[in-house]
Amino acid sequence: MTKEKEKETGSKKRHHYDASDISVLEGLEPVRRRPGMFIGTTGSEGMHHLVWEIFDNSRDEAMGGFCDFIEVVLLPGNRVRVADNGRGVPVDIHKKTKVSALETVMTTLHAGGKFGGEHSGYKVSGGLHGVGASVVNALSVYCRAEVHKDGGVYVQEYIQGKRKSAVKKIRSTKNHGTIITFVPDPEIFHDLKFDWNIIVSHIRQQAYLVKGLRIHIIDARELDPELLFEDKGAKLDPNSVFYFQELGLELPSVSFYFEGGLVSLIKYYNKFQKPVQQGIFYVEKEQEGVGVEIALQYVDDIVERIIPFANNIHNPEGGTHVTGFKTALTRTINSYAKKNEMLKEQDGNGGFTGEDVLEGLTAVISVKLREIQFEGQTKAKLGSVEAQSAVSSVFGDAFSSFLEENPEDAKAIIGKATLAMKARKAAKAAKDSVLRKGALEGMTLPGKLADCQSRDASESELFLVEGDSAGGSAKQGRDRRIQAILPLRGKILNVERARIDKMLASKEVKALVIALGTSLGDTFDLSKIRYHKIIIATDADVDGAHIRTLLLTLFYRYFRQVIEAGYIYIAQPPLFKIKKGKEIFYAYSDEERDRIAGKDAEILDVQEAESMDGAAGSEIVEEGPEEKESEVLRGKANKVHIQRYKGLGEMNPEELWETTMDPGKRIIKQVNIKDAEEANKVFDILMGSDVLPRKSFIQSNAKLAEIDI
Repeated sequence: MTKEKEKETGSKKRHHYDASDISVLEGLEPVRRRPGMFIGTTGSEGMHHLVWEIFDNSRDEAMGGFCDFIEVVLLPGNRVRVADNGRGVPVDIHKKTKVSALETVMTTLHAGGKFGGEHSGYKVSGGLHGVGASVVNALSVYCRAEVHKDGGVYVQEYIQGKRKSAVKKIRSTKNHGTIITFVPDPEIFHDLKFDWNIIVSHIRQQAYLVKGLRIHIIDARELDPELLFEDKGAKLDPNSVFYFQELGLELPSVSFYFEGGLVSLIKYYNKFQKPVQQGIFYVEKEQEGVGVEIALQYVDDIVERIIPFANNIHNPEGGTHVTGFKTALTRTINSYAKKNEMLKEQDGNGGFTGEDVLEGLTAVISVKLREIQFEGQTKAKLGSVEAQSAVSSVFGDAFSSFLEENPEDAKAIIGKATLAMKARKAAKAAKDSVLRKGALEGMTLPGKLADCQSRDASESELFLVEGDSAGGSAKQGRDRRIQAILPLRGKILNVERARIDKMLASKEVKALVIALGTSLGDTFDLSKIRYHKIIIATDADVDGAHIRTLLLTLFYRYFRQVIEAGYIYIAQPPLFKIKKGKEIFYAYSDEERDRIAGKDAEILDVQEAESMDGAAGSEIVEEGPEEKESEVLRGKANKVHIQRYKGLGEMNPEELWETTMDPGKRIIKQVNIKDAEEANKVFDILMGSDVLPRKSFIQSNAKLAEIDI
């Protein structure tokens, strides 16, 4: 085609662009076409978000004082059922849509009773967009709404957001409430299952936030589906805790009921911490239409924990309420310290910084607004401007009074901030001495680092290997263009309670920090990272697991953004090398080993195999000292030699490349943080200085451990 012809054709295409080219997506089609716009992702997090949307509707009924019981049941077939004893979704005909209000809510975007109307009954609500129930319906292969209201039980079923039939009354009742049952659509969410721990953790949080609300969570996924028929007129709902009790079924379940509210939540978060202040600060007050509720306590730790909520929706990315809180906290503590002459000249006249007063703080911030603005449908960040001034004013006044009325707690808090200030200055001096200009630009990279040739971080990989033996094999077997090797000697410093100055005194940690190139602390810059894949490659034994845990602690505490960016990986080297005749296989589990070796293989010890060597006509290859820990299996026709790898150092460079380093064949697992608060608690328990919580954790989870004998 000539250029002239191309221009002519292109002109015609532009000329014929008219109304017929405009697509109009009707009903819930936009949700199914672009689910990420409504639930953030179609991965595990997005699928669990469906549960939160339905649960939040029931919780909003409780916030309004219309409901005091919610039940969440996980059923066979990845089905979820959420029930409450609230008022029940209206079922009468909607004037505008000409169909039942229930159908309108379940099948229409931006339809609901939470837009601030005088008669809605919702003073505050988390679900202000009116898309929750309809989005869940659209992304479900099956959904059923059951409403107990005005003396009747009304039911409507849907498939992928479209109704199967009109709302119908199936029987009479004296109860009231709403029951939503749904099954996520496998076309949207591929091969995903609900995680019991994620659901329990999220709902526990909500139980603390709504005083007097009783919540049951039941795991009935292993039950015979025949027991879980839909309502046929039974007196007891066939999917409720009471029904299960009637059948004498003992199912995994959790119940929550808290009268203490945020104070109870602070106690839960600080369960394994040593408090600095004896009492827990708490304030609840409404100002200019914004309800503010805050609880906090300082503990003997070096990390901060701020858990913010807006209309009971967790905001992991913070927002205006967090900004107002931090501003008031820094101002109030500085004002009290200066007023009572608790800041010495050597500490500087500038007073405490926000970093100083946040160290060791556990705080829960909850605001409630009638008209609320989130940044994005997933509500991760609050955008309502009025929340900042309300929180700053309410908290500032109340915390100032708390310090005046509790001088011992005030002294302890000021002392904690003073230590943080001194540590910050010492850490800055140590950091400046290590991370000088040029140190992160390749001029003074650690000598033990075998760097890669590429300077493109997106293709570069850094392997953190255990010891010089594995380091030697890795250096010889790597792809020098894109793969760098950093051997670590022994176990690095446990940084769980170490400040930056002490951390940088460790040669191994110092070498790693310089190799990364990001700097750390207030000068951390993710854009300067030198590798987009940082692969932890340790031995498959207890010491290797410990080193891996120490490294993850370092990344979690000081380089969390690197984890969040998806740059941290864990290598999965094979456990077994299998020789069948002249063929070599690698197995990553006992099951894979048995499958490769053959189910009819006979297990022999080394001596027995050697004595039979001549008779079977198959040679046993000597593998050196590790042969003592090898297994030799004899099948019907020949012998199969299996070597159990204990460490990467046992592999020669070719084996290490083929199994662990070759991007085309290797298996690596990406590290992510699904629940930062839960991860924070686990690191506190496992890596902190308090022995009793760690002992309790080990005893409780001992049965889950995989022991290599």
